Amino acid sequence: MKKVIFMCMIAATFFACKSASSTASTEATTLSTKLDRPSQVAIKGNWVLTNVSYPGSEYIKVNSFDLADSKCFIGSTWNFISNNNKGSMALTAPSCTGFNSPIVWSINNQGMFVLKILDAGIKAKKVRDGYLLKVAGLTDNSFQLIDNINVGGQIKDVTYQFQRAN
Repeated sequence: MKKVIFMCMIAATFFACKSASSTASTEATTLSTKLDRPSQVAIKGNWVLTNVSYPGSEYIKVNSFDLADSKCFIGSTWNFISNNNKGSMALTAPSCTGFNSPIVWSINNQGMFVLKILDAGIKAKKVRDGYLLKVAGLTDNSFQLIDNINVGGQIKDVTYQFQRAN
């Protein structure tokens, strides 16, 4: 599921380039297909993405998931169904273009969150592109997904903070 599309943004004198599977490119080991069921069950339900943070956010913009500026994801709603690894996400920020989509997701036993954003009517097995993020700080009411960006040749973390909605 390695995607070789790069997104580059230029702002001031800094730039950030991010591959859609940037975390995968930094992993030395092969991606495990064994699932971490307890972690998947822990995030079952409805969540709100409450914050996106990364170093230099005042100078650079990150295009998250090939969809929108990372700040447009703040306030987005996510639903995770653990028994079939499906769900949905919706961008609802007033100053951004609205977007909603079904998703397919899983967490493997390496702590990696695998995400596919589906187009209407397209089955997940037909979608070749996806995103690989690290799961961190998983509690009953919050967790983070961590992606990487390349800023001036240095890898920096982009942290997506989720809070349980119900």
